[in-house]
Order: sequence, then C-alpha cells, then structure tokens
Amino acid sequence: MSLSAFLAENAAAVENVKYVVSKRFVGEDGQPVEWEIKAISGSEDEALRRACVKRALIPGRRNQYQRETDYDMYMGKLAAACTVFPNLKNQELQDSYHVVGEEALLKTMLTPGEYTDYVGKVQEVCGFDTSLQDEVDEAKN
Repeated sequence: MSLSAFLAENAAAVENVKYVVSKRFVGEDGQPVEWEIKAISGSEDEALRRACVKRALIPGRRNQYQRETDYDMYMGKLAAACTVFPNLKNQELQDSYHVVGEEALLKTMLTPGEYTDYVGKVQEVCGFDTSLQDEVDEAKN
C-alpha cells in the first residue's frame, strides 16, 4: 500500500464556492452579487476555536474553572475567515456600516436569516456534516 495518494501534491484542492447570500446586494447588471467562500485548514480552524474558549467558574466549587467554547463567537470568526469576497477587511466597507472588525461587519451587513444561511453554507464548504449548533443541542438533551 503506497502513501503517495496522501502527499500534498497529490491531494485535490478544495475549490472556492460562489454563493448568493442576499438578493439585496446587486451589481451594475442588476443581478445579485455572488460572495466567494473558501475552506480553511484544520490548523486555522483550531486557532479560531482556541480564540473562542473562555474559562467559566464551576458553580458551587471555589476557584475551579472549566473551559467553554463560545460557539456563536466561533461561527462568526469562521464565517469571516472563510469569506474571500467581499473583502471584509476593507476599511471603506467597514466604515460604510459604521463597524470595526470582520465579524461585526458580517452581522451588520446581513439580516439574521441571511447570516444564519451564510454560516450554514460556510460550514458546508468547510466539510462539516452537521452544524455545531446541532451538536450543542444534542449535547444538551
């Protein structure tokens, strides 16, 4: 059995996906503008997850903490990191919505329903079969 199929140069590239997030953003031709979404690497995803971990005091136990992931924060960071177009880092775009930061821009640009759909599409592009919210809901039950 050869490992050559697993070498980086032999792995198929993950293609960027174009997706119409909202019909409210139209181009000069009057058609909705497609956004471009990319998949991120596992190490980039891990860095995002770690940035969203916080320590929470365990109720009833003095000075004992547990780690909790803020999944809403993670989803915002993931969506921003995967967005190729429009460039969410663009200062003019952020200024037009009176926000600072990519995650804040996404949440301000899109309606709640559009944002939820977009996050779902980002998860799909990144290869998640089930959403993190589904996993959280399942863990709660």
